[in-house]
Amino acid sequence: MKIIGISGSIVGSKTRVAVELALQYIQNKQKDIDIELIDLSDYNLVFCDGRDYHDYSGDTKIVLEKILSADAFIIGTPTFQASIPGTLKNLFDLLPRDAFCEKAISILVTAGTPKHFLVAEQQLKPILDYMQAVVIPKYVFIEGKHFDQKVIVDEGILKRIDRLTQDTINWAKALEEMKNPIASTL
Repeated sequence: MKIIGISGSIVGSKTRVAVELALQYIQNKQKDIDIELIDLSDYNLVFCDGRDYHDYSGDTKIVLEKILSADAFIIGTPTFQASIPGTLKNLFDLLPRDAFCEKAISILVTAGTPKHFLVAEQQLKPILDYMQAVVIPKYVFIEGKHFDQKVIVDEGILKRIDRLTQDTINWAKALEEMKNPIASTL
């Protein structure tokens, strides 16, 4: 099984810190799971221009192929102007509509204040639903006050991230078993 963490911004570090921590929790729970971080700041993705995803090249093709090969995701997004960043929306636009079909997706949202706690519900979940993802119902919302020098220090948030990672593993396994019910009984 492969789980990819996506840090959905090209600026800042808090979202990446949260996604990296979640991936570390997954690796600690189950060493046989292949994990990978896709930090959008590490890639030069072109703007979506309506081409078929097969027709892109360079970093864009690399990222799209990685995403299409994964079984589950932890998507981290900061909150910009009460929404997800354009770089993350561009990534979704580059992917085929069924890229997340029947794949488990967990969400981590970082924001400076509690005012934006519904960004996941109003901005991100509708896009993922349209792309046929199986969105894990509970997400983790992390405020700036939960960090100290690029480290998450709030015990409640750490426990919620830990639980989110276990839910991601469980949902991904359940979906895998549903796709191949005979192999899961052997």
